[in-house]
Amino acid sequence: MLLDDEPAWPMPKAVLRWGRMASDRPGTSCQTWGVPDLAQRSGLPVEAVQMKGKINPGTGFVGNQYVMDLLQHPPQWSEEGTSPWGGLSGAAVFCDRLLAGVVASDRAYSGHGQLNVVPAYVMHHDLAFRAALAEHGAPATGLEAVELQHLADVEPAGRGAALGSPAALLQAGRQTVPFHGRKDLLADLRAWCGRDGFGAWLLHGPGGQGKTRLAHHLAGLLAADGWAVLWPRADVIAAELRELRDVAKPLLVVLDYAEARTGQLTALVEAAAHHPGSKPFKVLLLARTSGDWWVQAKSATLLVEDYLDDAPSIRLEPLEQDPGPRPEAYRTAARALAGALPNVRGLAGHDWRAAADTLPAPSLDHDGFANALTLQMTALADLLDTTTPGSPGTAPPPANQVQKVEDRLLGHERRHWQHGATAHGLNPALSRTTLETALAAAHLVGATDREQADHTWMRIPTLADQPRDRRDTVTAWITALYPPAESGRPWGALQPDRLAERHIGNILAADPNLAECLVDGADDAQATQLLTVYSRAAAHPTFDGSLNDHLTRLCVRHHSRLAPHIVATTIQVDHPQPLITALDTLTTDPTTAVSDLITLHDWLPHASQRLARTAIQLVEAITNHYRALAEADPGAHLPDLARALSNLSVRLGEVGRQREGLEAVEEAVTIRRALAEANPGAHLPDLARALSNLSVRLGEVGRRAEGLGAVEEAVRHYRALAEANPDAHLPDLAKALNNLSIDLGEAGRQTEGLDAIQEAVTIRRALAEANPDVHLPNLADALSNLSIDLGEVGRQTEGLEAVEEAVRHYRALAEANPGQFDADLQNSLETSAWLRSFPE
Repeated sequence: MLLDDEPAWPMPKAVLRWGRMASDRPGTSCQTWGVPDLAQRSGLPVEAVQMKGKINPGTGFVGNQYVMDLLQHPPQWSEEGTSPWGGLSGAAVFCDRLLAGVVASDRAYSGHGQLNVVPAYVMHHDLAFRAALAEHGAPATGLEAVELQHLADVEPAGRGAALGSPAALLQAGRQTVPFHGRKDLLADLRAWCGRDGFGAWLLHGPGGQGKTRLAHHLAGLLAADGWAVLWPRADVIAAELRELRDVAKPLLVVLDYAEARTGQLTALVEAAAHHPGSKPFKVLLLARTSGDWWVQAKSATLLVEDYLDDAPSIRLEPLEQDPGPRPEAYRTAARALAGALPNVRGLAGHDWRAAADTLPAPSLDHDGFANALTLQMTALADLLDTTTPGSPGTAPPPANQVQKVEDRLLGHERRHWQHGATAHGLNPALSRTTLETALAAAHLVGATDREQADHTWMRIPTLADQPRDRRDTVTAWITALYPPAESGRPWGALQPDRLAERHIGNILAADPNLAECLVDGADDAQATQLLTVYSRAAAHPTFDGSLNDHLTRLCVRHHSRLAPHIVATTIQVDHPQPLITALDTLTTDPTTAVSDLITLHDWLPHASQRLARTAIQLVEAITNHYRALAEADPGAHLPDLARALSNLSVRLGEVGRQREGLEAVEEAVTIRRALAEANPGAHLPDLARALSNLSVRLGEVGRRAEGLGAVEEAVRHYRALAEANPDAHLPDLAKALNNLSIDLGEAGRQTEGLDAIQEAVTIRRALAEANPDVHLPNLADALSNLSIDLGEVGRQTEGLEAVEEAVRHYRALAEANPGQFDADLQNSLETSAWLRSFPE
């Protein structure tokens, strides 16, 4: 390695990022710059050449080297014993933003069309090389996966990078304060990672507990062992994540804020299903809470159910539960932060190390200091307070100091905001209150681009009357304060999250109308973010529940706009009560239109623990409303009452109230039967559906014989309907026959059950031939069920024929719809193996 100490050579300011190939996928683009002999001319200055190429990871694999296939035509070169690429040795080879290796030599027998490249992982394996990097201020930071960099979230600038805000030092990704503790959990995670194949692990806990910091530490350890580590961006789509099936290195994927990224989790499972499984493929999920969102995420598809069935869910406990070691943890944090504070613009002139050494020992007995972030925020606030005359930061903090630490840091951030506003010419044109309101709005609803940012400003009364260029300057001011991590976004985040949430809470407590203004004109993403961040801010004890009431009233007033977002946010956040109260208020309010109640009910998920009581209250309110209408006008509203009773029976069954659910569906069947007798053409299909539901409810309470009678009646009705209108009702008949076959089998009437499923297969085969896109999955399902029934009556050969046809269909469906039918295919393959296990 050559050290260039020429004074004229400028030291690069950007952090150098190293990369390595993580898959065997050929054709990775790369480029290099250098000064090869080919470009040099006698008497002229040294000339450079930039070349593009491709790397196929398998070429040179045995010799631990990469081979760069040059895209340009090989040069003509007549000097025997030399190479046109002489002088190029040592040139960096970049794959997009990652330095993946350096040129070594012209590859023999390639006709000057290939270059040998020393991979970065080989250089990093050399301890002397790593030591040299560290000596000159560029320590090895791990090797990123070249093929995954377009999916990766942008990491914070490394240590030593200039920062605009002292709060940025607390971002988990910067790892400013050394990691400590969590030995047992870290050992468990390392052991989990050491097992081949797929695995998922949910780590949840309050903000600041150390989830993300632990994940970064684990990721660093694994990266040093040659793992590929990916923190995907929030906007990465499913098709891009499925590319991870090709990763050949051990892989760790970290999903932060996992409660809002369940679609990505499903895509990762689909990728894992097509991964060879010979190396680890691990997904670490970080969230503030488990509960409903996790239950629903694990049951998103049959494939996901299979893969996540045994995924552990661990609540991360506070790091410093024992008050004894807290003073030392505080001192360590203060010293680490003091070493980094000179990198913050405007703070380089203070002797921070001396300040850290002379800080008086604070009282840290309050339980709040068990939270790692609270302890570190206190250390940072105490350091910053040493520059402010008369600051209380040097006094031992009282018990409520735990609740006030965010405000202390925000006080220092506020000076940063004001300096930036002055530099952008916003002082005194806009008041401090206006600017801080804009900052709160920016982090409360976000924006995808500058136009949406301006639309946000237009909804704030004190900015709406400002000229466009001044509103654009507000955007530029926030961009300078908190640069965006993603290209095209107008600004990034004030972090840690707790600081942003506290600032937003302070602004909303002073001006609840701000949220009202922002709801109008918000798109779906902004509405969801508003409710999520508002609920987190409301949880802070400083506000003593006042923000809870504000949030509830906001949701009630804007329920027609916010209904789906209220429901989605309720099952994700760790402080859902204001949202649940809003739903309950709407449910019990006699002025709420029944159409709004029905809309709310349609948005509620099934099997939600948090919303189970609300769901029952809601459907009971709908039922009572239609019962009153039906008494006044039965001809018009009895069908609505029957529908509401059917929904009520489902909701009651979900919470274990099967007998009450049975009573509800029995009443629905009675109504449907009377309606069908009066007008079979209009109401017989509804009676058949109600009978199918009744059979399920009867089975749940052990009355299987009556349940069988209900489904047999449903089949009779569907058969009559299908004879009159086959296009409309044959699919329903096939489904009812499928259910009938199951009930007959459970009753010990296997032969009759076999007849029913065979008829279902015949119907579904004809439907699939006419419209395979719609009916082929149902045919495959029926064939799979038929194969099991045939096996149970000793007709294994015929069963094997049926399941092999099901496997063929599922393979075709899985190829056309990645991830959607993998679990069905696996189940059919297992049925095939079971049938083959019988002696011939």
